[in-house]
Amino acid sequence: MLKAFIFDMDGVLVDSMPFHAAAWRHAFQEMGMVIQDEDIYAIEGSNSRMGLPLLINKVEKDPDDFDFEELTKKYRQEFRKNFQLRAFEGMKECLKVLKKRFLLCVVSGTDRVIVHEILNKLYPGLFDFIVSGDDVIHGKPNPDPYLKAVELLQIKKEECVVIENAVLGVEAAKRANLYCIGVPTYIDQKELDRADLILEDHNKLVEHLLDLAESGSYF
Repeated sequence: MLKAFIFDMDGVLVDSMPFHAAAWRHAFQEMGMVIQDEDIYAIEGSNSRMGLPLLINKVEKDPDDFDFEELTKKYRQEFRKNFQLRAFEGMKECLKVLKKRFLLCVVSGTDRVIVHEILNKLYPGLFDFIVSGDDVIHGKPNPDPYLKAVELLQIKKEECVVIENAVLGVEAAKRANLYCIGVPTYIDQKELDRADLILEDHNKLVEHLLDLAESGSYF
């Protein structure tokens, strides 16, 4: 029986990745590096501990030569300055319906402070648990964030559904042996081919989630 839904935040609940990408580009430029949007989108879902070394390697620099805290500080400042809150259409109403019957959780690779700020503004009181990028050492694509969510929810793995939009997020969910729905918000849907089900957009996602809520099972 289905008991819980676990959502990624950026790209699933909030149309925020363009702002994250711009903020990381700015932070890297301030530290003397130029990174591309496609490199940032490729590591979407990972926390800064996992993602920053990958980005620094992309520009052929040594991650050990850079202060991750300073990079992250610059990113946060730029993100807060320019970020515009945009929930995907229909998601808040959908979550309110799901909340009546199911536990709801967010698993995000974004910093704890930013995750809670965004969710408190756009989706206040809707989530039972939140796992941020600061809450695990090994972020996505490792299974740890989703395993932590299952532990917090106190459910069996077959009693929840994960909703993801990023390659690393889908990989993390599947490595945790969880059923995963992919929605290709910013990438080609073929890149999410490890997901159990791919839905082409948020309209289809909302429709499917409400159907699952009615049936109580994803089988």
